[in-house]
Amino acid sequence: MEQLLATKLFIPPTRPELVLRQRLIEQLNAGLYLNQGFGRKLTLISAPAGYGKTTLVSEWVDQMRLDGANDKQDLPRIAWFSLDEGDSDPARFLTYFIAALNQGEAPLGEDALGMLQSPQPLRTEAILTSLINEIVAASDSILLVLDDYHSIDSSQIDEALTFLLERLPPSMHLALATRQDPLLPLSRLRARGQLIELRAADLRFTPFEAAEFLNQTMGLNLSTEDIAALETRTEGWIAGLQLAAISLQGRTDTSKLIQSFTGSHRLVLDYLIEDVLYQQSQKVQNFLLQTAILDRLSGSLCDALTGQNNSQAILETLERANLFVVPLDNERRWYRYHHLFADVLKARLRAQQPNQVPSLHQRASEWYEQKDQPSDAIRHALAAQDFERAASLAELAWPAWRESFYALTWLGWVKSLPEEVVRARPVLNLAYAMAFLNAGKLEEAEIKLKDVERWQEAIVGSGEYKRAPSTEMVVVDKEQFRSLPISLAMARAYHAQAIGDIHGTVTWAGQLGERRFRSCL
Repeated sequence: MEQLLATKLFIPPTRPELVLRQRLIEQLNAGLYLNQGFGRKLTLISAPAGYGKTTLVSEWVDQMRLDGANDKQDLPRIAWFSLDEGDSDPARFLTYFIAALNQGEAPLGEDALGMLQSPQPLRTEAILTSLINEIVAASDSILLVLDDYHSIDSSQIDEALTFLLERLPPSMHLALATRQDPLLPLSRLRARGQLIELRAADLRFTPFEAAEFLNQTMGLNLSTEDIAALETRTEGWIAGLQLAAISLQGRTDTSKLIQSFTGSHRLVLDYLIEDVLYQQSQKVQNFLLQTAILDRLSGSLCDALTGQNNSQAILETLERANLFVVPLDNERRWYRYHHLFADVLKARLRAQQPNQVPSLHQRASEWYEQKDQPSDAIRHALAAQDFERAASLAELAWPAWRESFYALTWLGWVKSLPEEVVRARPVLNLAYAMAFLNAGKLEEAEIKLKDVERWQEAIVGSGEYKRAPSTEMVVVDKEQFRSLPISLAMARAYHAQAIGDIHGTVTWAGQLGERRFRSCL
């Protein structure tokens, strides 16, 4: 099973100099009754990028901990799960979901996690039922935050979360931060008074908050009129105000510059990024562009992409300069760029250095492979369009992913590969077929099984596999290659059983036993 990334379960640290959104925290607290369980089931914070959703929830959690410091009974177990696109695989999502709940002193979710890792796939409802029963039996209340839920693109996960919400014990509360409304029964929860909502209109800075942010946090000395003009033009959009503040630092013509701000958020952002980015040294600009492809940044990873040896110091400098670098842990080892800032950097990189993009992804893929993180290694290899490398990594990753039932994510990667790359790899073809079988796609599995059988017919030798005369064949996982006859018979028996072919099931099961016997001789 692939190692879990610990930073996805860390609560993002808050900065003491940020504007405390007390009015919003009071709204969030309105649905929480810790002495008698939670009053409502779900808190939804839904707004476009740049509205400070994650920061607000971090502040909320921080204040909750502070308020409960003198009375531990009133403090719930607080869990955090930062999502990304890779979490759209239901098994991966549930694994992290349970791991987040299991961060407290008392173990929670061990039975559900065991069911999830069972070699026999179980229905999601059965796993969640076990988890719900454990939550009911737990002595403490639980607040679980799902951050960046918009990253999820899976109806199965939406359905799983709906199942959980409809049966959620009073001792548990879910909080979702997202750029768009999730496909959950929000209307029903709203009608039943079980939903707390904050949206863009709530998250916008008020004139008072904008003044505090611009003059105290960002160290500007703007007049009341300038603050009002800037707040009006950005409509209280926090990212826009932050970009504007950075652009205004060190300028003497602030009033004139503020009066020139106009247009949509995107146009204002593009204008400010031009001004902010080009105010940095060439070295920092190069660093920003070269690392823009990364979802998460660490000193070592950035060194691998840039060829430098001081990336950690640069990241810390960028954080201190408020240049849209967000720490992901308390040790300041992992960071990410603000999403909008990352989008603009990627656009600049594609426009200015398009030939560098594949090589940067290639270096990232190699770094993640060395760190035994096949998910990111494969993702970056695909982004580099290095399909041979992606295929090799997928072939090596399959045995562990098959056992932990991350087949849907793996299947999505292999579907991205050119057919000729897959066809040349008998082991990958068989893994492809088994992934299709796990997903219930029997016709697609049959096609891949036939491809494997064509390779088997071409392979020379008796008793054991040897290299086929065709130079097109590619084998990376030699152990899986040697056991190909047994694995093929097993897959054929499984397929025959799935389509109701009793005779075929018996025949292939017999061949499976025979091939296993031969392999022991």
